[in-house]
Amino acid sequence: MILIALLLAEPQYRHDMMPGMAMPGMAMPKAPARKQPAPRAKAVVKKAKPRSAPRRVSGCTAEHAAMGHCRAGKAVQTQGAVAAKDHGGMPGMAMDHGAMPGMASNPGASACTTEHEAMGHCRMAESPQEQQGKPPVMGHGGMPGMAMDHGTMPGMASKPGAPVCTPEHEAMGHCRSAVSTQGQDGAATMPGMVMDHSAMPGMAAGQGMVGDAPPPAAPTDRAADRFYDPAVMAAANAQMRAEHGGMRFSQILFNLAEIQVRDGREGYRWDGEGWFGGDIHRLVVKTEGEGTFGRSVGAAEVQALYARAIDPYWNLQAGLRQDVGSGARRTYAVIGIEGLAPYWFDVEGALFLSDKGEVLARAEAWVDQRLTQRAILQPRLEVNLAAQDVPEQRIAAGVSNIELGLRLRYEIAREFAPYVGVTWERRYGPAGGSGAALALGIRTWF
Repeated sequence: MILIALLLAEPQYRHDMMPGMAMPGMAMPKAPARKQPAPRAKAVVKKAKPRSAPRRVSGCTAEHAAMGHCRAGKAVQTQGAVAAKDHGGMPGMAMDHGAMPGMASNPGASACTTEHEAMGHCRMAESPQEQQGKPPVMGHGGMPGMAMDHGTMPGMASKPGAPVCTPEHEAMGHCRSAVSTQGQDGAATMPGMVMDHSAMPGMAAGQGMVGDAPPPAAPTDRAADRFYDPAVMAAANAQMRAEHGGMRFSQILFNLAEIQVRDGREGYRWDGEGWFGGDIHRLVVKTEGEGTFGRSVGAAEVQALYARAIDPYWNLQAGLRQDVGSGARRTYAVIGIEGLAPYWFDVEGALFLSDKGEVLARAEAWVDQRLTQRAILQPRLEVNLAAQDVPEQRIAAGVSNIELGLRLRYEIAREFAPYVGVTWERRYGPAGGSGAALALGIRTWF
């Protein structure tokens, strides 16, 4: 009968009897001993008396309640929802975090101080009037158990009424004092949100600033000077400089060397130049002319010029020009420019002042249109002008002549390319007239 009474009695559960539930420092109060029923003649089953609830231990402070570790007072259970579990309300489950290392609570400390709110670690509680009309804001300070108290950290103790940014935080680069809350260019910055890199190790203020000091002088000492004769080193140095930007080059190019066929009057024409020098300074010799077969050379000239590079694509030229041929022979002072214009146009322009005071001008332009790797089409334009009439050379003031040409060449080798084309020329003044011609020639350079 005793066995039946024990089986029917209400079971008593204890957390410390469960496997793995014996927590250090969390001793459960012992349950009161059960009374053994007195033996009787008849088996009488008695219900166990309801055990009185143990006295609730008051171990939930206001700070722990704000951190979500426990709940002060009675738990509130909403209708239709499961009651919230409060470990602090269970018998023997009152947790005292103040006994943990570094977790000494300060009942008078505020969950979120003004300093921590400025650093973005939390947000101070607002009154119901301030919360109305505002969207929900995610803030760590507003979440249960996320109120961080940096005052307990070493060297981070905060004082009531301290400024938004303390010297310790400013030295760590977390913020800037209220004196420097105005950013660059007058832009206002948020208090406590300015990074001060000058406080970092090795980043002293002013370091890394770009200055206007002159560059250091190029080194003149060489390790090989200790082993070789100075004269040998000087020769080697000159050779090295000559092979790295100081070399001398030369080229001779005949852009036009052709026969022109016009209504049974076959003629010839040439236009070429040669130069010698380096990247900056060059000596240039130009020549061009034309004539008719069976007669003497009609008009021809030779120019000797000094050319200096004024940028990577243009050269300034100055020198002398001498006319040769059957016409009047003049000597001219020349100043001109030659270079490569955008879209790969070769451009030449020059002014001529003769020993008789006559002023002439000339402009030429052409471009190579590559149809294939070897077939190239070259349009060409040339215009000659005069500031006054020159009767000896049958030149009129203004535009004296215009020539247009279109030539197609095939490069058997890069240095040798035969071509065929057509030209059209218009002359003004005493030698007025116009006409077209078939051109057969060779473009070559070496």
